[in-house]
Amino acid sequence: MIEKLTEIYQELPHGEQAIVRVILDDYPYAALGSLRSLADRAGVSPPTASRLVTRLGFERFADFQAAVRAQDRSRLRAFVSEPSGLDGAAESLRAGLDGTLAAVPDELLQEIAGELAAAGSVWALGGRLSEIAAEYLVRQLASLRPNVRHAPAAAPARARVLLDLRAGDVVVAYDFRRYSPATARFVAAARERGARLILITDTQRAEADVLVRLPREAAGPIDPITHEVAVTELILVAVAARLSPAKRLAELEDLTRRLEG
Repeated sequence: MIEKLTEIYQELPHGEQAIVRVILDDYPYAALGSLRSLADRAGVSPPTASRLVTRLGFERFADFQAAVRAQDRSRLRAFVSEPSGLDGAAESLRAGLDGTLAAVPDELLQEIAGELAAAGSVWALGGRLSEIAAEYLVRQLASLRPNVRHAPAAAPARARVLLDLRAGDVVVAYDFRRYSPATARFVAAARERGARLILITDTQRAEADVLVRLPREAAGPIDPITHEVAVTELILVAVAARLSPAKRLAELEDLTRRLEG
């Protein structure tokens, strides 16, 4: 169900997209209450929620809920109940990582490295879990070049960032299922002000100057973060090769030792 909702998301009317965001943000629980409560959480009418259910191929909301329950039980049972659950999860993780690395060919890495090396400033942000990858990118990239920052969470602070964005600045956004409306609003406003967008996501139906589309294979009943971090590592290596930051890194190490005493 998660995969189906993610697949059709970009094709939906805005009202139905709002319902999908609510479902994915609190899956499976948001889908298991009443139709009216789901519509209220999404800020839409119950008929809008009903249209989404019909679009998914279900005659009634109860049928949709039954499918969600069945899929969730199956997913947990495969991970927890079967003796091979942990081995299967490890194999799934390895396969998913192989697919992720294959999805980022060298030409794409070089394009991203060029953007990040030449940018006036770089801002990065992510969602509930992908924020980890964004923070990792900032910490490592800031060692390689100046003017690299993490986008703040609060709207007023983000507005101040947007105020100073210029053409030639780059925003790196990580956004996966349970897509963040706040991230979408920030990157849209940043592009309006001339910034370029590198978007790392799991959908091909997205607008960006550079799009990195990763497969999303979960290792059991959790969402993976390994894929985003691995791709971030590849990006950092490609940027380092362009910048040759040995002098900056040596100076950073010297300053760190002085501050540590």
